[in-house]
Amino acid sequence: MLLKEAHARLTKSQLAHIGAGEVGYIRKMCAEEVNRCFPEAPNIDPGLDLWALFGADGTPILLTDNRSSTFFKAAEDELRTISLH
Repeated sequence: MLLKEAHARLTKSQLAHIGAGEVGYIRKMCAEEVNRCFPEAPNIDPGLDLWALFGADGTPILLTDNRSSTFFKAAEDELRTISLH
């Protein structure tokens, strides 16, 4: 099935849940972005680079200053990680 055909047959809700519980993504974040995705996080020094793990639907899972920790958490939760560009 072509992606265009699949998109035409899926609702927005169905599309949002593809990969849920199976796929996660890791991305670098600056401290200024943290409150948007992790509102319960304490104040973080500006300019600090952080790493975040999200579920396929964008649910925040982990915030850390250590990139390796995100991969360990993904493996612990049995999530396959993907690269986004």
